[in-house]
Order: sequence, then C-alpha cells, then structure tokens
Amino acid sequence: MADFKQGKPCHAAPRHGGNLLAVQARFGGGDADWLDCSTGISPYSYPLPAMPESVAQRLPQISPEFGAVVKGYYGSAQCLPVAGSQAAIVALPQLRAPCRVGVLRLSYAEHAWRWQLAGHTVCLLARDEIDAALDTLDVLILVNPNNPDGHCWTAQQLLAMHARLAARGAWLIVDEAFIDVDAAESVCQAASQPHRSGLIVLRGIGKFFGLAGLRLGLVFADQAILAALAQIIGPWSVSGPALWAGQLALADVAWQQLQKTRLQQVGQAMRAQLITHGLIPSSEHPLMQFCLVDQIDQWGYALAANGIYARVFNTKDVGVDALRFGALTQQQQAQFAQRLARAAAQIQST
Repeated sequence: MADFKQGKPCHAAPRHGGNLLAVQARFGGGDADWLDCSTGISPYSYPLPAMPESVAQRLPQISPEFGAVVKGYYGSAQCLPVAGSQAAIVALPQLRAPCRVGVLRLSYAEHAWRWQLAGHTVCLLARDEIDAALDTLDVLILVNPNNPDGHCWTAQQLLAMHARLAARGAWLIVDEAFIDVDAAESVCQAASQPHRSGLIVLRGIGKFFGLAGLRLGLVFADQAILAALAQIIGPWSVSGPALWAGQLALADVAWQQLQKTRLQQVGQAMRAQLITHGLIPSSEHPLMQFCLVDQIDQWGYALAANGIYARVFNTKDVGVDALRFGALTQQQQAQFAQRLARAAAQIQST
C-alpha cells in the first residue's frame, strides 16, 4: 500500500487456487469437464435450508444464540466474526507499528504479502529456523495445519512459542483454517485466556463446512486486540446470511461427524491413487495432499490437459516444486483415477 501511495507499482499479488475460469480459458472445456481440486475447500457443503427473508432484510447482528453456538464449537465465545479469515489477515497488520514479522517460506502467501504491504519487515523462514529467529521477531505467523504441506504443530509447541514471544509483547498468530478435521491441537480456546495476551487465532467455516462463498471467519484473541480489530474492520462486516448459515452449521454435531468420516474416506482414496503414480503426499490431511515432484511443469500441464485442476507450486519464492490436490467426492474418485493415470502415462512417455 505504501508503494501505491508513492506512485510505485505494488508487489504482485499471490496466486491462489479456485480460478477455474482462467484455466478453462487456456485449456478449454466447461465446468463439467474439470475436476477442480485446486483449493482446500470440502467438496461436501453443509446442506442449508431455505433462508428466512428477514435474514437478508435486516442489518446483521451477533445474537446471544450465535455466541452460544460459537462457544459450544470452539470452546470460547470471545471472538470477532469477520468476512472470512482473509479479512483479518488484511486488517491485522494495521494494528502494529512497523515491526519484524516471521512467516514460513512455504505457507499461505497472503500472510507475508499483507504484512509486507503494510510496511513491515517480513522474514521468510524454514521450519527449522523458527526457534533461532523467535527472539528477534515481533510477530510470528503459523498456519496449523500448514497450507499447503499439512505440517502440524502441537498445541504445546505453539503455546511455548507464544510464551517466549509474549514476554516481549510480541504476537503469535495461528491460522487454523484447516484444523476442523481434527482440532485436538487447536489453541483457539487458549487465545481467550487472560494470561495469553498476544495469541491470535483465525478460524473459518469455508474449508471444513464447504461454505467458502459465505465468507464467515472468527478471530479469537484478547479483548484489547479484538476491540482494535473491530474498529478497523467497521460495523456489519459479516452478512446476515453468513451468520445465519454459520450458526446452523456450527450447531449440527451429527453432520460434523459425518463430514469428518467421509473426508477421511475420500482423502485415503485419493492418497492411494497418488501413491500408485509416484506422487507421495507429505501428510494425511484429506483436504490437501501435497506432493513434491521432479517434473513439475510437465505434471502441471499433463494434469490440466486431462481435466484435473491442481495447485502447482513452481516458483523460486516457495523453494520447492510440488503439487497440491484438494478433496473430491466419492463419486469423482473413479474419474480422478482414470485421468491421473493418463497424465502419468504422458509424463512417462516424454
């Protein structure tokens, strides 16, 4: 943003998955011709009933019922609803004076980019460099499980890092966008504890609940940070329909258990197919199968030529050549297996 104000071009925005129109423009075909596994969004969406007209007619309000459901699901209601966790990712850098921010080199790129745009010094780190750098940072940002490779930190590890940071008034931001499949290591509830000042946790209903288009996220932190963030974001930032849908989804325990079971099933099926063709996922997270590959450009083209839209990581800034596959439904597995086999055959023939 500082560059824009000075009349200079801003840094190039990070690339994201989910841009099927651009892929279709290059390779052809319509929606029915593609298997889109370029995002980490569940292919099974929470089944919403018909929405009452009053939900769209009235200005959105955070009701006591919504708060109760949030507390039941996350273990705390001390949070700020936002229009997707991306809204918080954009706003949080505005809460600190220019400072030193640590982010994993291979992670969700919006974090580093937004802090850099806001004038902060961003240090890109490997996982094994975090401990040595920790006492030099004013903010450390971790995605847990990490996007795109699925690496997980334990809650004990995260809280130990936070304790070191907090002793200097530094922050730990934990993006838990992908943790709902197994939230055992979540530090969401800890962020609301009085002695955990500076621990900020981002959650959302987009990935696990398959409701990314609604744009509903929640920020858990101490009251001072939440109040400052609310001032920047402003009133009515989350729509009434998003709050209504989120309340239903977060309250439906039976559906959540069904979702966990079927995501694990389709994740295991995809993992088996990938391994068959020499693509070895680095974790067992069902919403992101991250595979290091040698012939990245050939793989990216062969997959697209066969109607598979996967995320391709092949730029110097991430430091690896890899593919990431999001989940597909059980009904799409056979088609995925056939197309993947054709793509692998093309690679072997070159």
